[in-house]
Amino acid sequence: MNANAYPVIAMHEADNVAIVVTTGGLKAGAQVRKHRDSPRVTLVNAVPQGHKVALVDIRAGQPVLRYNVSIGIAKQNIEAGSWVHERLLEIPSARNFENLPMATAQVPVSEALKEFTFEGYRNADGSVGTRNILAVTTTVQCVAGVVDLAVQKIKQELLPLYANVDDVVGIEHAYGCGVAIDAPDAVIPIRTLRNISLNPNFGNEVLVVSLGCEKLPPQRLLPPGSFPLMPAQSESDGPHTVCLQDEQHVGFMSMIQHIVDSAKPHLERLNARRRETVPASALVVGVQCGGSDAFSGVTANPIVGYATDLLVRAGATVMFSENTEVRDAVAQLTHRAANTEVAQSIVRELSWYDQYLDRGQADRSANTTPGNKAGGLSNIVEKAMGSIVKSGSMPIQHVLAPGEKLQAHQKGLVFAATPASDFICGTLQLAAGMNLHVFTTGRGTPYGLQACPVLKVATRTELAQRWHDLMDLNAGRVADGEITIEEGGWELFKLLLEVASGRQTWAEHWKLHNALVLFNPAPIT
Repeated sequence: MNANAYPVIAMHEADNVAIVVTTGGLKAGAQVRKHRDSPRVTLVNAVPQGHKVALVDIRAGQPVLRYNVSIGIAKQNIEAGSWVHERLLEIPSARNFENLPMATAQVPVSEALKEFTFEGYRNADGSVGTRNILAVTTTVQCVAGVVDLAVQKIKQELLPLYANVDDVVGIEHAYGCGVAIDAPDAVIPIRTLRNISLNPNFGNEVLVVSLGCEKLPPQRLLPPGSFPLMPAQSESDGPHTVCLQDEQHVGFMSMIQHIVDSAKPHLERLNARRRETVPASALVVGVQCGGSDAFSGVTANPIVGYATDLLVRAGATVMFSENTEVRDAVAQLTHRAANTEVAQSIVRELSWYDQYLDRGQADRSANTTPGNKAGGLSNIVEKAMGSIVKSGSMPIQHVLAPGEKLQAHQKGLVFAATPASDFICGTLQLAAGMNLHVFTTGRGTPYGLQACPVLKVATRTELAQRWHDLMDLNAGRVADGEITIEEGGWELFKLLLEVASGRQTWAEHWKLHNALVLFNPAPIT
């Protein structure tokens, strides 16, 4: 290839735009072409890296195609070689939910992967943890400051005595007594809190700190039958609870010491556990993207999608989410549903979310951020086409509503219907039972979760090199021509097994973690 003809990436032969690969972008007058045999196109104006260039003349009113999907309608004539950005495009209307292809895809024929294992912690309920963490659950925001100080004291004084316990986590949240506790949608944050407490990485140990006057008391948060029992404990006892308003607490330090003392039996049981070899089918992996750019759907998300297929073939469970970032791909989702019941559940959840946005006088177009657009994503349609790639190609077996927990039989590919907010999505995936997290980013984010290892995948080599001690895998090598999607998928799959077995991610190394954020669509009184 002539050195003056720069490569660009089109996702489908029918696309009339392609993205610029070159770091720093290209100047006006530069020549580009998709591949060796395609005609050269001279740039009319400068185009930043990751942004779209028109490969042919596009008339006003014609669709702009990427992924062989209309990501927008041209507002004016666009000359071949022009920079195609959001100001030139009118966003298409959202696809309605009528006449969708319901469970029509042929199931891919793939050989099962049975030989892969990792070293995990078996739990009494049959789940497996990738970490061995003591969680201190809170029923209300009022106790958060006390719990934070108690957790610090536990870490300083007790944790060094229990070498097999990885960490102590206070499950802090913003839920308080102003909520309309009996409103229909209040079930979402309540079951989210309940199910986070039961995450596999917490080893079935439940310790709760309550204020005493809250609308969500421990018995409602964790009713009998919803939590594992401590030795010599009966169903009527309720969860192991420290109530700050109890008369036994005389002074602040009495509260702190009670929490510290209550942690000891839980730490002892957790410390007695050891990693053991378990099949890869015990993994529950949540996949998500944040700080996305136009390379997300070209490098990182396709690698994650390939690894998703490998995980499903190994019998594992993979959750993809982010309602607004898959909404424009609804036909792809219902098409891939394992059966019509799953397809109908997908429609139910996305329809409910449309109505939720309508109540707030917003729509899916509010999703894209200034950073997304600076990275080349013109609108939510283009973003969705790249986001959905993380789900791979396998049939969608199950659908979870926000805050619901996976049941033991729910294996394979799962659509966990969550908002697209990084922190709310991660919180809801933790509640669903995630024990390992994959997060792709193009613009860059130091995102992390204290309760679960987060493995971050960079979409571009420039980001991976600049943030060399924050990114765990460089998917930009696909755009550089160094590796294939398949090679990157296998690399990620094997890295996930290593992390599940105890290898630290960069977020864990630096102890980076974001707050848990509940999704609460119920009113605040």
